[in-house]
Amino acid sequence: MTREQRRKVEGFIAMTLSTLAALTGLFWLVFILGDVLVHGIKAMDLSLFTNDPAPAGIEGGGLRNAFVGQLMITICATLIGVPIGVLGGTFLAEYARGSKLSRIISILSDIMVSVPSIVIGTFIYAVLVKPLGHFSGWAGAIALAIIMVPVVLRTTEDMLTLVPWTLREAAFALGAPYYKVIIQVVYRGASAGILTGILLSIARVAGETAPLLFTSFNNSFFSVDMNRPVASLTVTIFQYAMGPYDSWHTQAWAASLVITISILMLTVIGRLLIKGRHFKG
Repeated sequence: MTREQRRKVEGFIAMTLSTLAALTGLFWLVFILGDVLVHGIKAMDLSLFTNDPAPAGIEGGGLRNAFVGQLMITICATLIGVPIGVLGGTFLAEYARGSKLSRIISILSDIMVSVPSIVIGTFIYAVLVKPLGHFSGWAGAIALAIIMVPVVLRTTEDMLTLVPWTLREAAFALGAPYYKVIIQVVYRGASAGILTGILLSIARVAGETAPLLFTSFNNSFFSVDMNRPVASLTVTIFQYAMGPYDSWHTQAWAASLVITISILMLTVIGRLLIKGRHFKG
């Protein structure tokens, strides 16, 4: 067998194995999403969004408390994590560009992205929940915010670095101070990428369960008091799926479909923003 024939055989084998691996992953993705879609649509009902949970073992009720609680925790986490992430990324890209500190923080951010969320949940439990003596919605929001920060920080740093330095020099030549250059020139050029990172970070935390088990815990009743345990959709899905009642399982499927569609929409919007930014470029 000649060298050219051997390369063709090796290339064919590699292509075949890669295709089989891709099809295997795609099959399980479609299978899981299809299963959630089929069971979730059957369980969808308006009362799911308008009623509070019924007592255990009794048919009916809804998950209004979990939907509202999930929304509150996610919004508070976004309000905490996004400004920190954007400002941190701005510092790394603008004020500490090329420095040793910037490289260290970037490496730590990459490590934080890969840290299991349950570790962050136990950390917040140790430093916030246990000293205060009770679970709270704020503890859950802070745990999710910590997960969001490195994602937003790295995205912001990368997007600001892509903005040409000549744009900054042009603004400097007009006498603009550095903070105005960042706000009015650099942020504007990187706005689509930064917004994409924010949306992807929200999608990243929207489906988290482990951190909330240790922080906001859960609440079977409707509550908007963030200083006390607050219901969340992900924890409710976990508890209902593990429960012995068929009505709980039905509502867990419906809630899973809602949260899957929400995360899918955020991801699609983020991808569209990325495509739009590259198209404009």
